[in-house]
Amino acid sequence: MGISDKISNAAEDATGKAKEAAGKATDDERLEAEGKGDQASAGVKRAGEKVKDAASDVKDAFTK
Repeated sequence: MGISDKISNAAEDATGKAKEAAGKATDDERLEAEGKGDQASAGVKRAGEKVKDAASDVKDAFTK
């Protein structure tokens, strides 16, 4: 994954945390849940990045 994807995922996670905090502060359960969902989505994307990076490392190990 490229650096822009990693930055985008980090931004999505940060946005999710902000939404969750705002939802808690205002007793807005929908906003809080949306924030948690954004964080979960970013986490899944981050896991996918790690798998792709690991696969690339294995490929590089065999081609060098």
